Amino acid sequence: MDDPTLLSRVQFALTAAFHYLFPQLTMGMALLLVVLKTLYLRRKDVLYNEATRFWARIFAITFVVGAVTGIPLEFQFGTNWALFSASAGDIIGQTLAMEGTFAFFLESVFLGLFLFGEQAFGQRMHWFSAVMVWLGTWASGGFIIASNAWMQHPVGYTTAAGGQLHLSNYWAVLFNFWIIPQFLHTMSGAVLTGAFGMAGLGAYFLLARQHTDFGRLFVTVGVTVGLIASIVQLWPSGDLEGRQVAVYQPTKLAGMEGQFRTESGAGLVILGQPDPTTGKLDNPLIVPKLLSFLTYQRWTAQVQGLDEFPANERPDAVTMLYYSYHIMVGLGTIFIAIMGLAMLLLWRRKLFEPRWRWALWMLFLAMPFPFIANTAGWFTAEVGRQPWIIFGLMRTTDGGSPAVSAGNVLFTLLGFAGMYLLVGLLYVVLVVHETFQGPQRAEAGAEVHATAEEDFLA
Repeated sequence: MDDPTLLSRVQFALTAAFHYLFPQLTMGMALLLVVLKTLYLRRKDVLYNEATRFWARIFAITFVVGAVTGIPLEFQFGTNWALFSASAGDIIGQTLAMEGTFAFFLESVFLGLFLFGEQAFGQRMHWFSAVMVWLGTWASGGFIIASNAWMQHPVGYTTAAGGQLHLSNYWAVLFNFWIIPQFLHTMSGAVLTGAFGMAGLGAYFLLARQHTDFGRLFVTVGVTVGLIASIVQLWPSGDLEGRQVAVYQPTKLAGMEGQFRTESGAGLVILGQPDPTTGKLDNPLIVPKLLSFLTYQRWTAQVQGLDEFPANERPDAVTMLYYSYHIMVGLGTIFIAIMGLAMLLLWRRKLFEPRWRWALWMLFLAMPFPFIANTAGWFTAEVGRQPWIIFGLMRTTDGGSPAVSAGNVLFTLLGFAGMYLLVGLLYVVLVVHETFQGPQRAEAGAEVHATAEEDFLA
């Protein structure tokens, strides 16, 4: 591997994918903390408050690791993508700076109040700080998405004589129509990660017959919120994302669906193995005409294939794009089934009965899969944008750092891999330690009943 641009792409993919394991959990967990704290203020049941404190500790550990692993990403814009930064820094620097200056500091300040100010400021301020942490995490994600949305669909810029891009309309960048579907899809995915984490840990407590009151509460809240989030992933957010990709990035759509040839009444591929060298799918399982209908709401609509575009304008890793997309969609479909079944059993008051323990095992074993689905989703978005680093304006091969050699990048790539391995192991140790300690029941809460799910569903 002697191509520094390719190695820089691999390094950014590694660091971004590892980093995003943590923000997706904090963005999802922030909403769940608000739910738990609100339940406490409404029910006056200490069980909910102790649950809030327990998840606040998990949140704090995840927040710290997420902040640390996110720092190298912004440095790479300068070290590995100097030409891109020189050309577009006037634009994406605005949104990235706002994320750090406003959203991150909002989140950090109120997280401190949330973790350490409950006794000093009272319960209502504790609830307010939870709300502000939630808003701060989602605002942080929103500014990052605004930066990425501009790279996917650049707006609000002018081009100088030397090719440098200048910001001409700040509001066009901040309210780029590409942001809304991407934000909804990203945040619902994050909530799904948090919900599966909460429900899975609650299922573990019930299976281990430990902290059963909390286990019931965690499963109830996680399943309820998770079902809503999994549906939002499919519609409207997933549908909106797919439609705008079809209109503005047809090469990405063709690669995602394995659509090598332009076709009227195109079928939706359920299974199949893409072969870019021959331009066809091996062993395909296709639902006839469904892709045309889902994309354009007409059964006979024409869907452009990769053969419609020059070879140098197609994604350069069609196989990875295809599998990333299908992993994301496949897991998303499974999530709806898991949460729908669990919600049915919960509604019928059967989920916690001994003969339905297999359903708890299902929730417990499903915990890692939202992380995989979210990562696959980002791979779909970024691999599908290729060969452009700014879609239609700058190619990825033109955005690197000419002074950085392949050996330089390989050295830092291996260093990041080793460092992140240690950080990941430390994170696992800390979270497992908190899990084994479990939620701490306050003395005043000794009389709490064991049917928290009934209160929540009421």
